[in-house]
Amino acid sequence: MTFVHKIATRKDTMAIKALMAASMAKLLPDVLNPSQVERSTESMGLDTQLLDDGTYFLIYEGETLVGCGGWSRRRTLYGGNHTAGRDDDLADPKSESAKIRAMYTHPNHTRRGIGKLILSLGEDAARHEGFKAIELGATASGILLYEKCGYKVIEDLTKPDQDGISVPIILMTKRL
Repeated sequence: MTFVHKIATRKDTMAIKALMAASMAKLLPDVLNPSQVERSTESMGLDTQLLDDGTYFLIYEGETLVGCGGWSRRRTLYGGNHTAGRDDDLADPKSESAKIRAMYTHPNHTRRGIGKLILSLGEDAARHEGFKAIELGATASGILLYEKCGYKVIEDLTKPDQDGISVPIILMTKRL
């Protein structure tokens, strides 16, 4: 069966949050310790600005939501509505990068090309709006995929919190 995609709206919020929760609960323990998994919710989750901007994709196999993710023309690199350090100003396509944001795959549908499809959709849309580069804040579970898709590591943004727990976030970029 092939995948189809649509642009997410606010009406899709509950389905997106359910997919994100399932993905994080099942896939993060493969790459993070229990304390890191718990803390990852601070830097992961739904950013409804992506829905309002029409830059967030839902990926379906038949009637089943199997993945979600998107891109942004804004400066915020990662995180949900609750994440500290957001900058919702628009990036300048001539001098700044678009962002790949909030990619999640349902744990029963991994390693089937869903992540590559989301990257391709986001890159094409950003290119269409004049962006010359795109970047993302990679989690431990995504780095290998992003490298295979041509992204290069720029900087380790990981910072331990007051308890000394750190959740890896790696800045990666790609020319469009």
